[in-house]
Amino acid sequence: MQAPMAGASDAALAIAVSRAGGLGSLPCAMLKPEAIRAEVASVRAATDRPLNLNFFCHTPIEADSQQQVRWTRRLQSLYEEFGLSAHAPPPGPARVPFDATSCELVEALRPEVVSFHFGLPAPELLASVKAAGCVVLGSATTVAEACWLEAQGADAVIAQGAEAGGHRGMFLVSEEAGGLTSAVASQPGTLALVPQICDAVRVPVIAAGGIGDGRGIAAVMMLGASGVQIGTAFLFTQEARISKLHRAALDAARADDTVLTNVFTGRPARSLRNRAVRELGPLNVDAPAFPHAGAAMAPLRAAAEGRDSGEFSPLWSGQGAPLGHQPGRDMGAGDLVRQLSDHVEALLREIASGD
Repeated sequence: MQAPMAGASDAALAIAVSRAGGLGSLPCAMLKPEAIRAEVASVRAATDRPLNLNFFCHTPIEADSQQQVRWTRRLQSLYEEFGLSAHAPPPGPARVPFDATSCELVEALRPEVVSFHFGLPAPELLASVKAAGCVVLGSATTVAEACWLEAQGADAVIAQGAEAGGHRGMFLVSEEAGGLTSAVASQPGTLALVPQICDAVRVPVIAAGGIGDGRGIAAVMMLGASGVQIGTAFLFTQEARISKLHRAALDAARADDTVLTNVFTGRPARSLRNRAVRELGPLNVDAPAFPHAGAAMAPLRAAAEGRDSGEFSPLWSGQGAPLGHQPGRDMGAGDLVRQLSDHVEALLREIASGD
């Protein structure tokens, strides 16, 4: 399963993955309904394979004006360095939680799979999604979250280990910075999380986090996982929609180059370390709640990228990024799916034969 990476993947990646036999995914949290319709139409025109639509289910929090002022003051010296005004920074891209409009769209488009990050939608909306014939997946970062997802009706659980890139899917914690920071400090890694979730729930478990080759896939299958969700490895493929700066950072990444930080959006997410992370984080209690921290960061990101620098850009990446440095990994996404499949099948044959 291809991870639905908002801002880094679109129909082209989903099509390539699906054609090769994987489950292609479309990230919908930052797209307007008409854009989602267009993306789905592109996929449907290119393949009849199953498709996953991914949505966020965070609880919106009103911007705290006082905290926004503190955050802007914290960035003041950086604004001055780049010759920027600290007044009224433009808002970042909207991240809209799943709502009635989203549900109507799912009922019309009828994707085979719908996955949710940060919990699940309201029971009546979830019931409508399931009535539309969609398989429902939910992300869990703890055993408690996995049990909650199963109890609410999720058909499978994505066990997101601490190694995974991008935003933590945690939701049974306070949305405030202190609660999230405390929770992320104790999040289990994939190899510890997967077998515990497999023991705790009856639904299939999909492992995610730090998996970038056949060895990782074989390992989590031996621990009980029914499948895997892979993200960072697909960022190295030709279809990934990331900037040259992001690609360059991934190419240079080492295993210890990622950190969990909230300075880009207000929620902990795993990114490659850059100047923003070093000087403002990794975790900063002054960062406004998700997604409001991004508004003040946006001018700095734009100014730095204008100078060909990614020092203030969110460079999402999992800890397995160096696995993408292997020869030939800058291939098409379909070729990567086939390579991963061939590798894990060979490994499992070796295990079965005792060699």
